[in-house]
Amino acid sequence: MADSFGPMQDEDADDGVVGMGPDAGSGPNAGSPRKEPIRVLVVDDHALFRRGLEIVLAAEEDIQVVGEAGDGAEAVDKAADLLPDIVLMDVRMPKRGGIEACTSIKEVAPSAKIIMLTISDEEADLYDAIKAGATGYLLKEISTDEVATAIRAVADGQSQISPSMASKLLTEFKSMIQRTDERRLVPAPRLTDRELEVLKLVATGMNNRDIAKELFISENTVKNHVRNILEKLQLHSRMEAVVYAMREKILEIR
Repeated sequence: MADSFGPMQDEDADDGVVGMGPDAGSGPNAGSPRKEPIRVLVVDDHALFRRGLEIVLAAEEDIQVVGEAGDGAEAVDKAADLLPDIVLMDVRMPKRGGIEACTSIKEVAPSAKIIMLTISDEEADLYDAIKAGATGYLLKEISTDEVATAIRAVADGQSQISPSMASKLLTEFKSMIQRTDERRLVPAPRLTDRELEVLKLVATGMNNRDIAKELFISENTVKNHVRNILEKLQLHSRMEAVVYAMREKILEIR
């Protein structure tokens, strides 16, 4: 087995995977050692690739592959039956694609966190995946070691994204800020000053612990603020909240 799933792009070869920090409500085990292995469902239409992932992840004591699926429709059925912690899923597959399957998986296995692992570096796929509830978007060019690291990070509440895709997100954020707000008919939900402070720090990639230190408040208070922000904005993840904040000019990226 090679040490990566495909050729690395020169500009991103040493960058690793970008983390967005823990999501709100990341579970009672957040910040403490995990007692049970992370249960992973592998979804890809190429059997050889699925087998390769199983071999790689079998070497990790804290990760257990509990099932596999060859398309989005099968993935939904397996997720409902197995209730995995993590679904590692391709974007483009026959019968039913990964992005379409995301929404259904979140319905049948609400606690499952979805990482898209794909060759697609198209911005539209990234945005659609985020909107559908994915908390990770990794390109298959990453090394095998980074796959396990990303699984652990997402299981602990972080959002993971390949550097080249993070760069595209940043470009889109800046573009959103530059657009006029002529079509903005409904005002954005009002966030408190403290919530805005928290959201700005979330946008920099800080985790809950670091935000708590920065603002001199408890980590639980930070989690409550993030949860309130997501509820007010009717969003599902920190990543979505940052995208929304950029679009509505709540935050600024310089």
